[in-house]
Amino acid sequence: MGYARGDDAGARVGETGIVRDRFDALSVMVACYHGPELRVVAANAAFRSFAGSETVLGRSFDELFAGLAAQRLSPVMASVFATGEPQTGREWRVQVGGGREFYLDFVIEPYRDVGGTIVGITGIGIDVTGEVQRRQTAQDRAVDAELRYAHARDVITALQRQLLPQGLPVLPALRIAGSYLLADADDAAGGDWFDAVPLTGGRVALAVGDVVGHGVAASAAMGQLRAVLQDRLDEAGDLMVAIRAADRMARRVPAAHAATVCVVVLDPADGTLTWCSAGHPPPLLVGADSTRFLPVSGSGPLGTGAGYTTATDRLQPGEAVLLYSDGIIERPGREPAAATVELSQVAADAFAGRIFNSAGLTPADRICLHTLELLVRQTGHTDDITLLAAQRRAPAPPLRLGGPGTTLTARATRSAVDAWLTVQETRQEDRVALTHAVTELVTNALTHGRPDTGPGTVTVTAELRDDGEAQLSVADDGRWREPSRPAGDPAGADHGLGLAMAAAFTDHLDIDRGAAGTTVTVRRRLSRPARLLTGDEISVGVRGAPDEAASLMLVLDQPNAPSNRIAIHGPLDASNVEELGVELDRRTLGGTHELIVDLTAVTHLSSAAVAELYRSGPRGSDRHYPLQLYASAGSTAHHVLGLVGLPHTTRDPHDG
Repeated sequence: MGYARGDDAGARVGETGIVRDRFDALSVMVACYHGPELRVVAANAAFRSFAGSETVLGRSFDELFAGLAAQRLSPVMASVFATGEPQTGREWRVQVGGGREFYLDFVIEPYRDVGGTIVGITGIGIDVTGEVQRRQTAQDRAVDAELRYAHARDVITALQRQLLPQGLPVLPALRIAGSYLLADADDAAGGDWFDAVPLTGGRVALAVGDVVGHGVAASAAMGQLRAVLQDRLDEAGDLMVAIRAADRMARRVPAAHAATVCVVVLDPADGTLTWCSAGHPPPLLVGADSTRFLPVSGSGPLGTGAGYTTATDRLQPGEAVLLYSDGIIERPGREPAAATVELSQVAADAFAGRIFNSAGLTPADRICLHTLELLVRQTGHTDDITLLAAQRRAPAPPLRLGGPGTTLTARATRSAVDAWLTVQETRQEDRVALTHAVTELVTNALTHGRPDTGPGTVTVTAELRDDGEAQLSVADDGRWREPSRPAGDPAGADHGLGLAMAAAFTDHLDIDRGAAGTTVTVRRRLSRPARLLTGDEISVGVRGAPDEAASLMLVLDQPNAPSNRIAIHGPLDASNVEELGVELDRRTLGGTHELIVDLTAVTHLSSAAVAELYRSGPRGSDRHYPLQLYASAGSTAHHVLGLVGLPHTTRDPHDG
C-alpha cells in the first residue's frame, strides 16, 4: 500500500513502513540503546513483551530491568559501550518482573556515528527458555547425580571426589555451605580441597587448599594434606599445630610441595575468627551491603620455608566468611585485581538475595552457588574452583514431646522430629534415618513398655550437640510386655526388627533399663551436602532440592503396565500396615498371582510394614513369592529393604 502514490517519495515512505513492520515482527528481541546512559531509542515487539511494557523509548536499561544490574548484565552492556568490543552470552539465566525466569542467548554490539565514535549499542536476544527447560527435564529423569559422577569422569576425578568430604557438619550456631566446581577439561582433576572440622566448645575449623598441578599425584597429595590437617585439628584443636604438621608433610612429599591452604577457626559464640593463609588468598567477610578481605597471615606456600602466623577478627551476626581457591580469581580474560573486585561484589549480592529468587537456599548456599554461576558463565574456567562459606545463626531449641500412650502416636512423633530436623537444615538422608529410628523406638515403647496400671507415658527428646551429633531419647515408665496377637498371627514375625533398624540407622544406640522404665538413646552425626558440580550444572543454575513428603498412604493402580502392578505413595507404618496386608492379599488373589509393587515414592517404611511384606510373600510348599518389589536407587524404601535384606530391584521391571 505504500507504493500506491506512484512517486519516489511514496516509495520511500512505503519502504520505511515495510522495514518498521518487519523489524517489529522479528521473533528475536532487538533494542538499540543510545548514549552513556544507554537509553532505548528503538525496540521491537518481542523486546517490549520481555520488558513487560509498551513504553520503553527513552528509558535506560537499568530503569527497565532494575534487578538485572545485580545479575551482571548491565556491566556487560556498559563494557561494550566503553570498549567497543562485542559481547555474547549463551543460556544466561535471568529473572525479571517479580521473579519471571528466562534463559537468553544474546549478542551486544556497538554502533558508531559517521566519524567512528561509539554512540550506542545494539542488543539482540533470543529466548531459549523452552530448550533449556526441556534439557533440564531430561536431566532430571536421568540417574541420580552420584552415579553420573562415578561413570562420567575418569578414574582421576573419581579418586578426587572420594578424597573430598561428602558432607559438611550441621552445628547448632553455625550454617556452613560449600561448592566444588570441576575444571572444564576432562583430565584436569586437580588438587583443590575443602574441609570443615567441629572443634571443642562449638567452634569449627574451615579449610580450603590447593595442591600444585593436576592428575593422580595432585589428588593423592591433596588427600594426604587434608587428612593431616583434619587429624591435627580434631586432636589438638590448635590452628598452628595443624599448619606446622601440614608444612612438615609438604617438605617430605614432592607432590605436596608449594601447596597453599587457608584455615579459619570460627567461634560462633562471639564471632571470633582466627586464621592463617599459607600462600593462599585470604578470607572474605561478606555482608549484604559491604565486603572486606582479611589480611594475609602467612608469607608463602607449605614446604617452602615460609613463616606462618595467625590473625584475628570478628564475624558479625549479619555477615558470612568465605574461603575460596584461586580458580575463582584466575579466570580466562580477567586480571586478578578486577576478578577480586567482581568476587566481592557478586558475593555480597548473592548473600543479600539480590540475584535470583531461590527457595530452599540459605545465604551461605547462595554465596557458594550464585557466585559461581554468575562469574563462571561469562568467562569459563580452566581450574577447579572451591567456595566454602559459614555464617552465624541462632540455635534451634531442643525438642521435647511427652504424654500418655493413648495420645502420643508414632506418626505424630515422626512428624515433629522431621520438622525439628528440617529447622536444623540437615540432609534428607539424616532425616530419613532419624525419623525411622525414632518411629521404631516410640512404637516399641507404646507396644512393650507399659505399666500394669495403664497405657503409660512416653517422652521423646532431641537436641543437637556442639560436635554436630543429634541425640534423641525415647523414655517410657513401664516394663517390657509382649503385645497380644490375633489368632493365627505368626508370633515373632517382626520381633526385635524395630530395635535392630533403629541401631542400623544411627551411629550409636544405648539402652538403659531400670525400675522406673526404659530409656533408649540414639546419636547420629548430621551433615549438609557439599555441592560437587560440573560446568553443565552451573550453566543452568543450581536450585534447592524440592522436598515433599506425603502424609497419607496411597495405593495407585498402574493400568497401562504390561503386568499386574501398583505404586505406593506416602508412609507405611503401624497405623496402616493392616490396610497394606488386605490390599496385597486382594491384588495377589491370596498370594496366587504375581504383583509388582513400586515402593519408590514411599516416604517411610517401618519394621511393621517390612514384616507385612515378608508375610505377604511366601505361599505354599514351593515358597513361591508373589511380590516383586521395586525401589529406585537412593529412595527411602531401597535404603530400608537393603538394610533388612528383603529382596528387591532398583531397576524398573518394565524398562526394556
